[in-house]
Amino acid sequence: MSFDMNDAEPQKTSEIIPDGTFAKVSLTIRKGTIDGESEIDKGLLKASNSPGSDVLMLDGEFTVTEGPHARRKFWQMLTVSGGKVNEKGVSIGWKITKSTIRAMIDSALGLNPEDMSEAAKAKRILRGFADLNGITFVAKIRIEPSSDPRYGDSNKLDRVILPTEPEWKKVMDGQDSPAVPSTMRRKPAPVPTTAAAPAWSQPQQQALPASAALAATQGPAWLNG
Repeated sequence: MSFDMNDAEPQKTSEIIPDGTFAKVSLTIRKGTIDGESEIDKGLLKASNSPGSDVLMLDGEFTVTEGPHARRKFWQMLTVSGGKVNEKGVSIGWKITKSTIRAMIDSALGLNPEDMSEAAKAKRILRGFADLNGITFVAKIRIEPSSDPRYGDSNKLDRVILPTEPEWKKVMDGQDSPAVPSTMRRKPAPVPTTAAAPAWSQPQQQALPASAALAATQGPAWLNG
């Protein structure tokens, strides 16, 4: 018996994506062991491994979909509950994640973040966090220095790029958008609280029914094409 290695994939490079790179990325949520509040979020969440922590998170895998870094991946946890709270008792980590998720939707669907029409609001409704699987949006990627000498630096989501920014159109049109290195290289926190996360389609411009109830029953806008 022989083994033909000719059809094996080329060895992947260990180099990280340059700091400040703009790219189109797709989010996959890696399953956890804890149920979320929504019916479609069973077994989706993961608990923090810090002793005494009540933080629950989504384990996000981000894959670059196009360009010179296509198929490269990075990983980031998205806090959905627990941890430090603000003066109103709301999880600070969740507020950050919620803003990031909204930005992902706006970026994916080409929505102006200031558009608060009924149609736009309906598109921002999720049946559960599982609806985020496959969402494709424009991201700015940063390098996070490692705090442990045993491990190298890693890529993280710096922020989501919105349709109102010039880099969004360049990336969506397949044009090169020069990297803009982050102004501050941040150390990873013991319990990450920043977000970075339907099979999301390519960004769509078509308006959906304005009814939020309809959006909730039929699934998110990116499923309806």
